[in-house]
This record gives sequence, structure tokens and C-alpha cells, in this order.
Amino acid sequence: MESKKIGYSLLVLGLALLFIFISVFSNLQDKGNSLGCFANEGCQPIQQSITLINIGFGFFGFILALGAYLVFFSQGDKAIVNRLESHQTKILEDEKFSLILLGLDKFEKQVITAVRKQQGITQNTLRLRVDMSKAKLSQVVSGLEQKGLVSRRQKGKTLAIFLKLNLS
Repeated sequence: MESKKIGYSLLVLGLALLFIFISVFSNLQDKGNSLGCFANEGCQPIQQSITLINIGFGFFGFILALGAYLVFFSQGDKAIVNRLESHQTKILEDEKFSLILLGLDKFEKQVITAVRKQQGITQNTLRLRVDMSKAKLSQVVSGLEQKGLVSRRQKGKTLAIFLKLNLS
């Protein structure tokens, strides 16, 4: 929102400068024409002033363009920053999850990775996904529950498994 205010200010400033430059330029042109300049040696200061006014027009154009950008296109900056922040959060979560996996055996890693991919996965679906027997899966999930990494909740006739980790 702050850049929008700056943009409006720059647009107003640019328009004011435009009015001033047009007035000065027109006065210099009239003065030059009345003196019969552009072929006369005494017209050198007027020609230099006109050159400065042309430089001023370039400056004015820059200010107007910057103001227009800040007013109309700066909204994308916030979206980019938000996207970068969410991407950074995702990277941190992945790093934390990787650290947790270091302390687990291969069966626990398989189970917790599958649960992370699908929160609330049923034990039957999880058994098929990790290709373990019912007994082995039950043993592994119980171990993960004791470590405080997952929880089981009743879902119909079976149990659903949820990741308890808060990686944020």
C-alpha cells in the first residue's frame, strides 16, 4: 500500500513538472521566434535553455513511468514476497522432516513418509502403500505413537493415522 501512495505522489509531481516544462518551453519558443533566432548568434542561451527543457522532459517521463509502475504494477511484488516466504517455509519443513527421519529405522521411515503424504490415511491403505504385513505395520505404528510422531484415530471400522509433528 505504501508504494501505491508513493506512486500517486510521483504521478502528481510528474504532471506538475509537465505543466511547468510545457509553459517554459512555449515561452522560449515564442521568445526565439520573436528574436528571429536559430540563425542568430544571440540566440545561443535560448537554444541551451531549450536543450535543458528537453532533458527535463526526459526526467519528467521517468518520474511518470515510475509513478505508474508503483500504482499499477507493484501489487505483484507482494505476491512474489508471499510466494517466496511460503517456499522458504516449505524448505524448512522438509529439512526438519529429514532430520527426524535420521533417527528412524527403514520401516518407520516408510510409514511416516506415507502418512506425511496423506494425512488421515487408513491403516489398510497404509499397509498396501508400504507393503508390510498387518502385524509389522501395527508394530511400527505403535512405535511411532510412543515416540509422539503419529496418532491413530477411529475411522469407521479401521484406524486413521495422522502425523503429530508440527514442522512449522
